[in-house]
Amino acid sequence: MSQFLGEMMLAAGAITAEQLREAMALHRTSALHIGEALQKLGFVDEVTVTRFLAKQQGMPFVDLDKGKIADAVIARVSQEIALQQEVLPVMEKDRKLFVAVDDPLKRIVADQLHFILGVEVACALAAPAALQRALRRYYGAAGEEEVARSMKAQGGADDTDAPIIRLVTRMFRDALEMRASDIHVEPGHGRVRIRYRVDGMLRDIAEHPAHLHSPLVSRLKIMAAMDIAEKRKPQDGRIGFSIDGREVDVRASILPGNHGETMVLRLLDRSKSLLSLRDLGFEDEDYRWFRRIIKRPNGIVLVTGPTGSGKTTTLYAALSELNRPDVKIITAEDPVEYHIAGINQVQVHPRIGLSFGRILKAMLRCAPNIILVGEIRDAETAEIAIQAALTGHLVFSTLHTNDATSALTRLVDIGVKPFLVSAAVQAVIAQRLVRRLCNECATEYVPAPTEARALLFEASVIQGRKFRRPRGCRACEGSGYRGRIALFEHMEMDSELRDLVFRRENLEVIRSAAERSGRLSTLLVDGARKVLAGSTSATEVMRVTRLAAEVEV
Repeated sequence: MSQFLGEMMLAAGAITAEQLREAMALHRTSALHIGEALQKLGFVDEVTVTRFLAKQQGMPFVDLDKGKIADAVIARVSQEIALQQEVLPVMEKDRKLFVAVDDPLKRIVADQLHFILGVEVACALAAPAALQRALRRYYGAAGEEEVARSMKAQGGADDTDAPIIRLVTRMFRDALEMRASDIHVEPGHGRVRIRYRVDGMLRDIAEHPAHLHSPLVSRLKIMAAMDIAEKRKPQDGRIGFSIDGREVDVRASILPGNHGETMVLRLLDRSKSLLSLRDLGFEDEDYRWFRRIIKRPNGIVLVTGPTGSGKTTTLYAALSELNRPDVKIITAEDPVEYHIAGINQVQVHPRIGLSFGRILKAMLRCAPNIILVGEIRDAETAEIAIQAALTGHLVFSTLHTNDATSALTRLVDIGVKPFLVSAAVQAVIAQRLVRRLCNECATEYVPAPTEARALLFEASVIQGRKFRRPRGCRACEGSGYRGRIALFEHMEMDSELRDLVFRRENLEVIRSAAERSGRLSTLLVDGARKVLAGSTSATEVMRVTRLAAEVEV
């Protein structure tokens, strides 16, 4: 999206090719967007960038330094809302209110104003500095302090509770509508920042006055059955509720910080159906390989990756494939994320001593065929799971490691004897999630030779082929991506690898042997296939595989 904005400005003659190259170099080495980079280098002003950004996003542009807005229009939005949300009403036409915002991602404010005002609301884009000047001009210089005083003056506890409840409800509803995986409530610098993680990327959604932090966090603590008086220690809790007929489960975590308690709310929409292995992103060859592995009668299959990489979703998809009336499946999970008919699922409760290890011991007395351990966290859990795998059970579990081969050394590191790891592990899958290109606006282009080499493509493979890259439209809210797909790295054990693990060889030796024997298929190989298929972009694949090569996409 960033370069597309630069290309628009170049085509219109607003900047030169040399200026674009300099800005792209700054963009790649900093957190600046391409427009901000061009401004910082002094090549364009803020108004010019905003005009092109509005054109790119399909939004009207408004110059707030020109003309005067009617008092009747200004009166449509209260001072409190205008300053809190940083929006300015500019025009009312055909029963539709147009408001100015300084960021395309703030278009969500239109829904909020529609809810409050009861009229249709549309957004226009304005230069950030011009918007701040206009807010001071039309609503006075009171700023956040006056908003805070006006909200504090609303009355007693009953009066102030209702707005907080509405704020929390709206926050959850907006997050679900935006397909967010988690909500971040972060205090600091006189404000409370609300961010949503959508398709794996954090987005600033709203900022509230600092005085709302305490009642907002207290409300969420009550919902999560946490101790509202404890503000010095980390806490964890769970929230379950229903919005618009959708059953939602939330894992809440609080971390005390210098500016107050930071809260992360991880959302799980139970109304969504389970994904199949095909939906996850398994290509034909990988799909056949994984189905062959999970049909084995015993052994342990591990799925690895960082938090939020879709490990549990992959395991659920595997269990769905194996779930038959003649098979007994028992799971130990923390928490139970999806309820699957025909599967015995057990929730871990550490506070009452119901740990993974204790559940596993009890499980083995129930004669299961297949066992799922939500996560291997310690030596006790690992050893019981491996003993189960060696005594005729098929065991699935997850580990937090960077790649497939690291899972083997990780088990040894946490205290499992090497000969047990060598004998029990059948296969390991490492995975990452990449953003899927928006089908409405993705554009084709001829890849540069350096880009093809970074993805390990031979020149003959990409001869005459085109890659796709993000552009940005209304459907994907300007990001160029919508949804996610998994990249998989898989490794199957053979006699050589078992011997290396038994002899406690280092990670490099094991990985080299796996690649040489063809037992290891890497993340980069799978990512390259998905780039060639047009599912995702080369930039995304290089981002998650941590390639050092800088390729201009």
